Amino acid sequence: MPETDTGAPPRTLIVVAAVLAVALAVGVAIFGIVAGSSSSENADDDAVVGPLPLVSVPAPRASAPDCADLVAAVPGELTSDGKQLPRRELAAPAPPATAAWGRDNPVVLRCGLDRPAELTPTAQLRVVNGVQWLEVPGEGTATWYAVDRPVVVALTIPGDAGTGPLQDLSTLIGTKLKAQPLKF
Repeated sequence: MPETDTGAPPRTLIVVAAVLAVALAVGVAIFGIVAGSSSSENADDDAVVGPLPLVSVPAPRASAPDCADLVAAVPGELTSDGKQLPRRELAAPAPPATAAWGRDNPVVLRCGLDRPAELTPTAQLRVVNGVQWLEVPGEGTATWYAVDRPVVVALTIPGDAGTGPLQDLSTLIGTKLKAQPLKF
């Protein structure tokens, strides 16, 4: 290798070394991004998800036959924002007349609850597939109460879940529980 007057390596050698170093860094970065995203996707798909612990809430009518029939008929999956949410096993002791779907922010159905205090003659209700719902917003979630059935059904849905679970379960509630006049 010829030396320059200053004793430094030739300019072309420095440029080639710099280009190789940058190419190597870019290659490692791209590999890390590709490998990281595919492994996190696989981790979500393959992760073993244990039973979901749920806190009990007052549900004086949870043992009603209407609740037993409804929970026995809930689907194994719900569609939420274009994704399929599998039904979750509940950790013991599981609250009665309860079902859940999804992993990180599950959709939770509870049957036999008390009428929500927010249900007043002036409350704004939404009708979805023939079922009247009262929405009670929470932090990052909303709980929807089916208020025109013989038992109160609550459906807690994460804010990013879309309307699929509410629509699917409204159809089920409409077929399993007979509509009745509102009680305030």
